[in-house]
Amino acid sequence: MRKVAVVAAGGTGGHLFPAQALAEALIARGWSIVLASDERVAGFAGEFPAERRIGLSAATYKPGDPIGMARAGLAVMRGAMQARALYREIGPHVVVGFGGYPSAPALVGAILDKRPTVIHEQNAVMGRANRMLAPHVTKVACAFPTLLKAPAKVAGHQIVVGNPVRPAIRALYEVPYDPPTADGPLRLLITGGSQGARLLSELVPEALAALPEGLKRRLSVQQQTRAESLETARRIYRNAVIDAEIAPFFRDMAGRLAAAHLVIGRSGAGSVCEFAVAGRPSILVPLAIAIDDDQGQNARLLAEAGGAEVARESQLTVASLSNALDKLLNNPARLARMAAAARAVAIPDAAERLADVVEATARGR
Repeated sequence: MRKVAVVAAGGTGGHLFPAQALAEALIARGWSIVLASDERVAGFAGEFPAERRIGLSAATYKPGDPIGMARAGLAVMRGAMQARALYREIGPHVVVGFGGYPSAPALVGAILDKRPTVIHEQNAVMGRANRMLAPHVTKVACAFPTLLKAPAKVAGHQIVVGNPVRPAIRALYEVPYDPPTADGPLRLLITGGSQGARLLSELVPEALAALPEGLKRRLSVQQQTRAESLETARRIYRNAVIDAEIAPFFRDMAGRLAAAHLVIGRSGAGSVCEFAVAGRPSILVPLAIAIDDDQGQNARLLAEAGGAEVARESQLTVASLSNALDKLLNNPARLARMAAAARAVAIPDAAERLADVVEATARGR
């Protein structure tokens, strides 16, 4: 009989992408996958490789809102009861949660049933849902060597496996970095525009437009940007005579990352680990409003290794970014060193490592 794993994830790609990578690794080992999330699951996970998708009652709340907290607690308990009914039907060998409130009901149901459970934390700072559930699960795996805000029972006992990345990104680990030549094109990839507001969607084009003419003529820019900022960004690039492709979303991120000489983006857990696996130098701009500065802590992995520069929102200006870009783009040797440093801290086989933890947990080890 095939073993069954319930994978609980949802909400954002930051949770779904590593969950999908794990699912694919387990399927290759002969497992059957059930995806559990909140009740919107059917709408956003159509390509997830699961034999079955279930939507469970779930809700979140704002800190300091006791009424919202009570309502969320009741919703999660309803979802947990739904999960327990499902578990009696399918008999999962293990339940794996990837954080965020959509994963909570499936894990709570498994904890109440005393089933084997695993949590994977993608960020360097443990998220709120994982923080509450971590003391009660069988094992905790994490992406970064440092896991801040972990409960005392968990701290120091987590298993570092890395952040599972999509197969197309994993393949970039074998692709060497090709630094720019003295007079060749300079290929820049700018990501994270959906969370960047003006900061990334418009400030980055302004900074590139402020570069010396010799550099601007060599630029080839690919930028994700907010829909409402598209025309502004296009106008800035057009007036500066900079070759630029701008869109709200790029599907072939692996191909674009492979071609990039330098990446500018946010430092979400998935992005940081993808830049490391790809071995691409980066300028990281942590989201200032992120809870517990998780993006700032994620960025430390690459910054301390020498694979990235970090630009804090409070200190970022057109002039400061343009100056940093001028120095980096005129120094191919440094870009190559940054690329090597980023790759040195990557864990390209994170999906397989996490699958090992899941299988060991299912066996009671």
